[in-house]
Amino acid sequence: MYEKLETRTFLAMLVGVSLAFVLLMKPFFGPIFWAVAIALIFHPVQQKLRARMGDRPNTIALLTLILCMVIVIIPVVGLVFSLIAEGVNLYQKIQSGELKPGEYIDQVVSSFPAIEAFFAQFGVDFGDVRDRAVSVFVGGSQLLAKQAIGLGQNTFQFFLGLALMVYLAFFLLRDGNKLVELMIRALPLGDERERLLFAKFAEVTRATVKGNLLIAIIQGALGGMIFWILSIQGALLWGVVMAIVSLLPAVGAALVWVPAAIYLAATGDLVSAAILTAFGSIVIGLSDNLLRPVLVGRDTKLPDYIVLLSTLGGLAMFGINGFVMGPLVAALFMAFWGIFIREFSEDAQSTETNPPGLATESQQSEPADQG
Repeated sequence: MYEKLETRTFLAMLVGVSLAFVLLMKPFFGPIFWAVAIALIFHPVQQKLRARMGDRPNTIALLTLILCMVIVIIPVVGLVFSLIAEGVNLYQKIQSGELKPGEYIDQVVSSFPAIEAFFAQFGVDFGDVRDRAVSVFVGGSQLLAKQAIGLGQNTFQFFLGLALMVYLAFFLLRDGNKLVELMIRALPLGDERERLLFAKFAEVTRATVKGNLLIAIIQGALGGMIFWILSIQGALLWGVVMAIVSLLPAVGAALVWVPAAIYLAATGDLVSAAILTAFGSIVIGLSDNLLRPVLVGRDTKLPDYIVLLSTLGGLAMFGINGFVMGPLVAALFMAFWGIFIREFSEDAQSTETNPPGLATESQQSEPADQG
């Protein structure tokens, strides 16, 4: 009795201390998560370096991290600063009256009256739609301007988080396998289940970050390039916006280039509108269908509706990290239920085949043979 009390008290304190530790690490959730993602994505590179250089964990982890910084971290940081600068410039032009989003929408409607008539069929006042579109546009540029001010005021915090992420990534690259084995020993889920769940976690993280993010970058680069060729203002800004919305299945970059093509047609620039439409439909649109099976793999791809809902839910719950966290939670949810259905359905089938209290023919004949 006393031993049970000791065990329960220890487990209660273990849960309490673990929750306290999680709350303690909560301010550093972003750097920790991205350090884990870096370690998972660059693990194959680390394995190749180990095969060539032998067992030199510190050197291999450092070389892998340097490669990651050159390929990913430094370009992404530069792109973020460029995006914010473009957003501030756009907001300043709107404030000065140089850019008037409302007039652009009015020009499109005057060229295509069917748009207003289409909304009228459903009892929707196009004026309200116009005002909301303008407010969203202005609000987005204002948000980027606020982010620039906030980044300027919190530069130290930003680089502190970046340094912490790089620091943690080094140790995860070096000691990641040991940490996974330690967690498998500690968690009371069964080693086979734990290895399956850890494999699913790594699989989905690699697929989401390496695959979806790389595809989004490619689509954003293609969109920004065609905008620059067609002399559309803010090509860099719209390219990054296309990269972001490309994370959403079904709609993707078309949310940006389709309105731009309509506006070009409304202003009479039919050649540019045709070029943008053809490029968006063929090059940008098909790049997702061609690259995703290669970079992500069909076996790791969640259904599009699950990806859409989990991405939107993840962005609402976790912020910018949600485009990875959302699909990851959805994949783990499906993995847990898959294990549950497989194992418990097998137990149910074995129970139906051999119900408790009923012996098989061999078991029934054993006493007779022994007699």
